[in-house]
Amino acid sequence: MRAGHWWADRLVEPSGRGLVAIPLVLIVVITAVDIHSPTDVHLGPFLVIAPALAASFAGPWLTALIGALTVVAQVFIAVFHGGLTTTNHLAQITALTVLSTLVVFFSLVRERRDRELIRVRSVADAAQRVLLRPPPRRIGPLRVAWLYLAAEDETRIGGDLFAVARASQAGTRVVIGDVRGKGLASIGEASVVLGAFREGAHRCATLLELAAALEGSVNRSLEEAETEEDAGEHFTTALVLDIPDQGPEAHMVNCGHPPPLLVRGRDVTVLHSPSPAPPLGVCEPPGPVHRTEPFSLDTGDTLLLYTDGVVEARSPAGAFYPLAERVAAFPPSSPETLLRHIHRDLLTHIGKHPADDAVLLVIERIPAQHSHMPYITTHHPRR
Repeated sequence: MRAGHWWADRLVEPSGRGLVAIPLVLIVVITAVDIHSPTDVHLGPFLVIAPALAASFAGPWLTALIGALTVVAQVFIAVFHGGLTTTNHLAQITALTVLSTLVVFFSLVRERRDRELIRVRSVADAAQRVLLRPPPRRIGPLRVAWLYLAAEDETRIGGDLFAVARASQAGTRVVIGDVRGKGLASIGEASVVLGAFREGAHRCATLLELAAALEGSVNRSLEEAETEEDAGEHFTTALVLDIPDQGPEAHMVNCGHPPPLLVRGRDVTVLHSPSPAPPLGVCEPPGPVHRTEPFSLDTGDTLLLYTDGVVEARSPAGAFYPLAERVAAFPPSSPETLLRHIHRDLLTHIGKHPADDAVLLVIERIPAQHSHMPYITTHHPRR
């Protein structure tokens, strides 16, 4: 049974098994009509439609089989219309054989590309899991959900980054950032920021020390990698947060990143930073003086972090996506449900695949009696 299914999958894609009858019926109909038509009417060239249709949903082996059947049908027509030795029928049989062979060849090329694409996606999925290390759905007194939309569908990952880690004190630290550029070229720079954050989140006593550590790591990486041609062209916007387990007061350091949204019931507040620092990697060492900005995250409040790929997504008419307005219009819900609302609404707004990488990270402070529940393996929405 397994071998039979394997050969069926080789012949035709599962989604197109019901379509196999179409080219077969075309062969029969065209052959029957041609045989009963006058000898000066030649419908045989239309037989090439059958392998061409098969190539759109079937594998190369079934396409080759249907191509062979069209040649046999053309030979059958020739027998009834003057014989195989006529110049016209020989030309039709030859042309049909050549065209069917070309269709099979392109079907083989497509199948090979599909296999390569599957391998690339599997590697990209593994790279995403290793690099981003999806956080648990619950960490300390926080419930977390996230969504990653990559502009390059083959890579599944780009220059947008985020991470959640426990601090040495009773608290949680969060980073979200956006490396200039997108796709595979920006993954290396994203890994520098994420590595520095994961190490510093546990070792740095304060949020300012953590921000300085990120700045230092990015600058060292740029010094080693940059050439004179691209000097100053690499930087990373970042937002770093410190959320203690006890008490509502939290802090953030904004390094040129879009401000987060604080959702409290149906009220949405944009947490603008009065004095944001430049993006990481813009200033030479010793770097800028960072400042922490306090904000209140009470029980039941939700914090929405995002990258500019969300708010800079344009509709076909050129309008930016109004994230704050749309979130305010959604009913209060869990982080996972809020992500689903935004995801659907964002894709509806742009009407196509995103042109830039985009990350959404939703953090909700849950009641104290629920904060000691065991961690649950993350499950994030898929595209």
